[in-house]
Amino acid sequence: MDVLIVEPEAALGEVWGRHIGRGGARVTLVGGAEAAIAHLASEAPAVIVVDLRLPEGGALAVADYASYRRPAARVVFVTTASFFADGSIFRYSANAAACLGTGVAPEDLATVVAWHGRAA
Repeated sequence: MDVLIVEPEAALGEVWGRHIGRGGARVTLVGGAEAAIAHLASEAPAVIVVDLRLPEGGALAVADYASYRRPAARVVFVTTASFFADGSIFRYSANAAACLGTGVAPEDLATVVAWHGRAA
């Protein structure tokens, strides 16, 4: 299973990537929306983990592009904000599979990614 992580804080993305990779996934880490969209133009990850803190709505741009270019991909959003705690992210992104806090334990994130990767 291929996983794309879009996380501007490289150290955090690396921690997530190590945990996800332990389950056998091939992980690509990019720091922003532009790099994520470029990756999606040529690759088809099963799961995309994207931080909602990306500037200028970048996370939703990545999810929108994925829904067009890679419709089978599941998007797992992570965020520090409580704004989407009500589940409204599922109204904004048709391919949203989950929305977790950035403080989620890396092994829990890896489990969520594995679950949605199997379904993709």
